[in-house]
Amino acid sequence: MSERSESAAGAPGGKFHCVTFILGEDLFGIQINFIREIIELDGITQVPMMPSFVRGIINLRGSVVPVIDLSIRFGRGLTELKPSSCVAILSLPGLEGGYNDVGILLDAVCEVLEIPERDIDPSPTFGVSIRGDFILGIATINERFAILLNVQQALSVTELSAMAETAAQQHFNDDAEVA
Repeated sequence: MSERSESAAGAPGGKFHCVTFILGEDLFGIQINFIREIIELDGITQVPMMPSFVRGIINLRGSVVPVIDLSIRFGRGLTELKPSSCVAILSLPGLEGGYNDVGILLDAVCEVLEIPERDIDPSPTFGVSIRGDFILGIATINERFAILLNVQQALSVTELSAMAETAAQQHFNDDAEVA
């Protein structure tokens, strides 16, 4: 990711500012500059013909925001909703130069941290159940590994849109075969 690379190259001793959260049994971190806010989970409206990783939509002060289940996006199972579940609203660069708000479903938010860049190890090439391009690096936080996500890759608007189109086309084809 260019922002991390530029800060690491341009400023030795730079810091990675992130919010850490739990998803399943794993600890993750997302750069804080992508997070607009974190809200309580107050119901999600399911939308037909969406890929399984799109849990639905929420109304955020009059705006419709899709909510992505990162667990499914990472090839794992459905995130079980718990009292600690919440939605992080991310503001990601869009296709036309603007920004798109996307929600991600989290099991729990942990803390805001500044991790020295020198303490971030490169993404492992094996043994991780998440696509390598989704990972910026690995850091140790309180004697626990944290996967630092590349949200621009994991939540690529182009890739998610293509997947949604494929899901809609598959649904259409399934309906045509039944008829």
